[in-house]
Amino acid sequence: MARYTGPKTKIARKFGQAIFGDDKAFEKRNYPPGQHGNNRRRGKKSEYAIQLMEKQKAKYTYGILERQFRNMFKRATAAQGITGEVLLQLCESRLDNVVFRMGIAPTRSGARQLVSHRHITVNGEKVNIPSYQLKAGDVVGVRQKSKSLEAISNSLANSSNVYEWITWNNDTMEGTYVSVPARIQIPEQINEQFIVELYSK
Repeated sequence: MARYTGPKTKIARKFGQAIFGDDKAFEKRNYPPGQHGNNRRRGKKSEYAIQLMEKQKAKYTYGILERQFRNMFKRATAAQGITGEVLLQLCESRLDNVVFRMGIAPTRSGARQLVSHRHITVNGEKVNIPSYQLKAGDVVGVRQKSKSLEAISNSLANSSNVYEWITWNNDTMEGTYVSVPARIQIPEQINEQFIVELYSK
């Protein structure tokens, strides 16, 4: 599947947030990229520019390309509930995101790779589709042959995040997607209302 493979620190600086995870280069220069860096005088952004930037931030954060993201928005629009909130819930319910949240991989791109290479199971079955949508109660685990992978054990050892909507058992290397997260449980700094307004034009 196609995905963004360009310079991540530059993108993070554009949004003023380390959207791809810990980034020492971003911490040193957490201002917009460009020749004049922090000294450049920037005019007030238009409403459209703000909305577009929020959509781009969400896409880069979750590693989703435009067509896929637009299809997710259509699903969110058709579903019951607040469209923007449902959109983020769909993003959070992706298998690669949950693998990342569980600490099996340190980044979403790393989680996507683990899923694509068949290291992850859902309810005991191998699943190699990063965008696979999990349902409440689904059990996500590390494939038996992959439990000794150093990359996975290192990630789990360094993981300290705890989320109310997922559980993880280090002994069995399995976790449960307990429930769809409420908006307040999603830590990403994304203004989903701007995305709704952009697509609704």
